Amino acid sequence: MSVKLRLLRKGRKRKPFYYIVAADARAPRDGRFIERVGSYNPNTNPATIDLDLDKSVEWLQNGAQPTDTVRAILSYKGAMYKNHLLKGAAKGAFPVEEVETKFNAWLADKDNKIEGKKSQLAEAKAAADAEIFEREAKIRADREAAIAAKNSPLAEEVEAVATEEGAEEAPAAEADAETTPEAEAPAAEETETPAE
Repeated sequence: MSVKLRLLRKGRKRKPFYYIVAADARAPRDGRFIERVGSYNPNTNPATIDLDLDKSVEWLQNGAQPTDTVRAILSYKGAMYKNHLLKGAAKGAFPVEEVETKFNAWLADKDNKIEGKKSQLAEAKAAADAEIFEREAKIRADREAAIAAKNSPLAEEVEAVATEEGAEEAPAAEADAETTPEAEAPAAEETETPAE
């Protein structure tokens, strides 16, 4: 029987949640499995991975073949690296005690990278929220200024003066219009009389 480390899908529509399981290669994806090794939630940023490292390394040492996605998850959490170190120690490349120290150093470095990404995401979100707040505050201030200008008594006086000036200019324009045609009419008569 060949064993695979694979994902078993759970969750609702468009919100998947996966269990990482050791299953017979012939079993269907969401069917029977031998043992649950961990879980994987891709809906969060960064993705939430809960993995029993010892069980997964034990399955890898016993010959279980991970699928591509599970291999990436195991590599991300360090199971593949620990399996590699244990194989090297079994061949005599270095002492067994050194496996834990190398793995712990790698794990600390990986945790720092993950925390750095989380803090970077939090800072980016805070900067975006601050920018949105500034834009909304500017829009609010512009609206309040427009409302205040419209409702102020000084604005009413300016509008009243503008309407009075417009009323005074209108009769003057009418008077200019009336005088202009009369002045042009005799000139037109004078030019026609010499032609006869």
